[in-house]
Amino acid sequence: MSIWGKVVGGVAGFAMGGPLGALLGGVAGHMYDKRKDEEEALLGGPGQGSAGGGTGFGGGPGGSPAWEAEARQVAFTQAVIVLAAKMAKSDGIVSHDEIRAFREKFHIPPEDEAVVGKLFNEARRDATGYEPYAEQIAMMFAREPVVLEDLLAALFHIAKADGEVHPGELEFLRRTSLIFGFTPQGFERLKEIHLAREDKQDPYKILGVERSASDDEIKKTYRKLIRENHPDKLMAQGMPQEFIDLANEKMATINAAYDQVEKERGL
Repeated sequence: MSIWGKVVGGVAGFAMGGPLGALLGGVAGHMYDKRKDEEEALLGGPGQGSAGGGTGFGGGPGGSPAWEAEARQVAFTQAVIVLAAKMAKSDGIVSHDEIRAFREKFHIPPEDEAVVGKLFNEARRDATGYEPYAEQIAMMFAREPVVLEDLLAALFHIAKADGEVHPGELEFLRRTSLIFGFTPQGFERLKEIHLAREDKQDPYKILGVERSASDDEIKKTYRKLIRENHPDKLMAQGMPQEFIDLANEKMATINAAYDQVEKERGL
């Protein structure tokens, strides 16, 4: 089953109004049952699996690192669906362009469309109630801000899909970025990357430095951005392929900004 199909474990939890904690309950049960079946098959029948191990998110069945990584990926994917739907609704209506943009960024297999569509439709009933999802994702990835930045990148893509970013959508993005722990200056940097016309982008804002910064400071900042945003880091964290693609796009933008600064300064 693909990562999108696994969100079925949490649809009921969302329908009851619970945040990711409730969603993870269904996911954990699904994954525990799957692992138990695999162990029984390997060991020759029911009742022969390893003793102990729970379905808690922190440890997972048998304390498996693979299980924990998969649980994080499932929870992250669910939050993406919920936040995308509620952000699209924040201007009062979810347009066909926004739904198309969601499908462009998140390639959902045909067999999983019904499950993902159910969660998306539940979430888009209104734009309120997104904060618990944003807060739990912020806690899960508190030490991995690049993951949160790429989630915001996907939301920016959906927000501008219908040709303009409504004030309600911009406020949703701003508040979500603050919940994620970004500073107001950090949010302005993200706006420059995702909303400014390519021929009007300020390379210094994209790099997050002042125009008065020294050459050494700019080089140091650029190297740090490349190190932090490398797609291999997301792959190691088990993020869906869609977010690897977003990371590649962001790397291209950072490199283009640095190239422009290099030419201006003769670095």
